[in-house]
Amino acid sequence: MLITFSCKASGNVTMFGDIATQLIKMMGYCDNVPGAIDAEDVPTALDNLEQAIRAIKQQQIEAKKAGTLEEKNEDELDDADYEPEISISMRAMPLIDFLKAAVKGQCHVMWQ
Repeated sequence: MLITFSCKASGNVTMFGDIATQLIKMMGYCDNVPGAIDAEDVPTALDNLEQAIRAIKQQQIEAKKAGTLEEKNEDELDDADYEPEISISMRAMPLIDFLKAAVKGQCHVMWQ
């Protein structure tokens, strides 16, 4: 399933459903599809998402320091089977930029 975010101030952002619902929850909303955020609530949703992403990054840093974050040695990687993991913070970047445009344009956000 794909979820598309839209508003008048920016082009649409389309994401895989599992990632999109995770980000919607981070914004402080239930993962019902379709859904919407009123224009006056978009800054709060953006702030919630950015705080959640910062918390995840901090957890990853702490896990790496503690040695609990599993990293693969280059010798263990088979080029044919290797797919680099894309972090949730990287996946959130298009949505963060989208929400910033919605804040600037003072428009509501919808997803379906």
